[in-house]
Amino acid sequence: MTFEPERMGQSSRELADKLRELRKRSGLSGVRVAARCNMSQSKISRIENGKVRPSLVDVEQILRAIDAPTELVAEVSALARMANTDWQDARSLRRKGLDKKQFELAGLEAASRELRYFPLSMITGLLSTPEYIRASLAHIPGDHSKAVAKKLERQEVLYDRSKRFTFILTEQAVRWPLVPPDALAVQIDRLVSLTHLPNLRVGVIPLGPATAPAPLNTFTLYDDRIATVEVSTGVLVLRDPRDVRAHLQEFAVYEELALFGEPARDYLTSWSAACRR
Repeated sequence: MTFEPERMGQSSRELADKLRELRKRSGLSGVRVAARCNMSQSKISRIENGKVRPSLVDVEQILRAIDAPTELVAEVSALARMANTDWQDARSLRRKGLDKKQFELAGLEAASRELRYFPLSMITGLLSTPEYIRASLAHIPGDHSKAVAKKLERQEVLYDRSKRFTFILTEQAVRWPLVPPDALAVQIDRLVSLTHLPNLRVGVIPLGPATAPAPLNTFTLYDDRIATVEVSTGVLVLRDPRDVRAHLQEFAVYEELALFGEPARDYLTSWSAACRR
């Protein structure tokens, strides 16, 4: 099954219908399937009614329980993978209002305990000054005052000590001239101050000899449940554990390369000073 972003809204419903159809074709009741999968009957019912999005592990268990025909296992597994991947195209996000996306992000942050961020080419909103946030939206037509306000409001989550944050910033992300040099110096100074928060780690990867494959995308990890990947035309939301695990492994590589604590502050301070010259 090929990747078709426009079908993603339909895939969850298709998966629910297909699993219900296959279960009925097998002659097994929902109760029997639930017992074979070590799930509750109510969960099987919610999956078949499209009220719960099953993980790939759930789907694999159900397919084994009903002895699904081999030729259908690959098809249903591909459908499950599609159902666990959402595509949010940038045009639709802008039509709905960028502030709506901020509410969604705030919900993800509120529901997560450990959050990891790898912003490849610019500083992420949670770490940004108001001027930097406004500049990051300046190329998009319209009034973004609500989105700016919500981005700034979201920053309060950084002070929730029950959560753990790790940000890994490339030198390019920190020094990209999105704002004038004096404003960029203030932005970098904010990064330095945030390194002192006990529940927050800010790592930097200075430019130097190549030591790992070049990163391709900005991505964020919410616990080990969800990975979001940003590209210029939209955002992929990945729930397949294999996709999330791959991004956790990639993040670990960059974490090994990054400098934290005093070494990171030394680089940030020198980059800030360079902006003021």
